[in-house]
Amino acid sequence: MSTTTLNRRNWLKSSSLLAAGLTFGTGYRSAAETATQRRKILSDMPVIKARLSANENPFGPSEKARKAIIEALPESYLYPRQHLIEFRKMIAETEGVSEEHIMLGAGSGELLTSTALYYTFKGGPGTHIVSGDPSYMQLIRAATQIGCGWEKVPLNKQYDYDLDAMAAKVTDKTSLVYICNPNNPTGVVTDPGKLMAFCDSVSAKKPVFVDEAYIDYVADPKKTSMMECIRKGKNVIITRTFSKVHSFAGLRIGYLVAQPEVVKEISKFGAGGMSISATSIRGAIASYQDKDFVKYSVAKNIEAKEFLYKLLKENGYEYLPSQTNFVLFPLKMDSKRFVEEMMKRGVSIRNWEFEGKQRSRVSMGPRDQMKMFADDFNQIS
Repeated sequence: MSTTTLNRRNWLKSSSLLAAGLTFGTGYRSAAETATQRRKILSDMPVIKARLSANENPFGPSEKARKAIIEALPESYLYPRQHLIEFRKMIAETEGVSEEHIMLGAGSGELLTSTALYYTFKGGPGTHIVSGDPSYMQLIRAATQIGCGWEKVPLNKQYDYDLDAMAAKVTDKTSLVYICNPNNPTGVVTDPGKLMAFCDSVSAKKPVFVDEAYIDYVADPKKTSMMECIRKGKNVIITRTFSKVHSFAGLRIGYLVAQPEVVKEISKFGAGGMSISATSIRGAIASYQDKDFVKYSVAKNIEAKEFLYKLLKENGYEYLPSQTNFVLFPLKMDSKRFVEEMMKRGVSIRNWEFEGKQRSRVSMGPRDQMKMFADDFNQIS
């Protein structure tokens, strides 16, 4: 029996135990004890009035998507196979690839995890993923939790990827190179020409995964995307999500684009799109074609960022200009304390610490929520 088979069985076994632990609570508490504990946690939580911590898009979903979702309800007892086929075909035609290049998932998170599992098991013991640091962690976390190593490369002085240093980290034991572009949590986008050259070179040795969750927020998405690498037959994998510009964070829609043989292998660790609900897929089809809503969503995001930029400048704070729906900036106080104080006031944000600096990441929200953030920020910053 192969090591891969054993590892896979161990992973499945540990996943089952984890699920059981989550169900029954730590130490396998009784259902009554767990319910009591959950009620206490919920009662102790402050009421969130401004949710600016999860990079969600509060300006949608579009009216067309909502209408499609409502119309899908009477037939939602049916598996949405035909609509999955329709959606895959739409994506393929838009991106200039075949339908065999496309894998669907319930948000890009499912696709990130499926990719992590496939390349960890394929690489075997001693394998590792190369990525920048800091970056988005879902794929990396999923891989490291089942034994994969992580070769992290610090960002450069411009808070961008050090592509030369990343390329130098690629060895025979590298299973995958991961890049989130624009990056999370920095909001910085890597120069398309430099990233294209990197992908062309490195993908000849090892697969390069480019997470384009925030691509719709950049000035020129088509120019910035690495989709051309896939059209040229390169071993590059791209994921997109509807959780950001389309406002589908709770509806869960994403897709992966790669060479057909790669899609076939990663799909063994996914649900082939069947994890997507009948209502969500119908909404996604409508939203994918609603170009006016995308423009509206991007414009509202810019408006919120300009409000935050002005606030930070007036208070003497620097920030990283962002091509996403969040902004990262260094603080003048402990970042954990800052987040706690904001949460006490009903404003949810995130904190980071790297390069010895305390930082906060604020997602963009409606004007009333941004105003609430500003009022509290002025009190405690």
